[in-house]
Amino acid sequence: MDLKQIHELIKIINKSNIGEISIEDKDGKVTIKQKEEPVVNVTSAPAHQVYTTAAPAVTPAPVAVDAAPAPAAVTPKADNLITVKSPMIGTFYRRPSPDKPILADVGTEIAPGKVLCIIEAMKLFNEIESEVKGTIVKVLVEDASPVEYDQPLFLVEPA
Repeated sequence: MDLKQIHELIKIINKSNIGEISIEDKDGKVTIKQKEEPVVNVTSAPAHQVYTTAAPAVTPAPVAVDAAPAPAAVTPKADNLITVKSPMIGTFYRRPSPDKPILADVGTEIAPGKVLCIIEAMKLFNEIESEVKGTIVKVLVEDASPVEYDQPLFLVEPA
């Protein structure tokens, strides 16, 4: 079962009165439980790792993280910035491959659907797309570093 299918299940569960659902196949088992705050626990049987994903409408999609610090000359106002957070546990990459350009950097204009970064989880490379329109003002994670669920990746000034 891929990440998009899991997100679709989350949406269905959040809209229904179902408290819990478990689906098992040859690759592993997925259990989705509805709580006060819609949260999904996904457990992969082979790797015994737990991924917790907030409902897609609640958290903006993660954005690519820059290994280089943001320029000190630009000091964004913190009160109007949107934080793009990681939707999963994995390894954060700013490029789709070592010989390709960075997907998103400080000053990059982003729009919904634009790929911001790649997060590798269990040998799967997941493209993380923007859910907001704006400009990246700060990259909060270094390239090829591990990230946790809900960890801030980028600060975006909304357009």
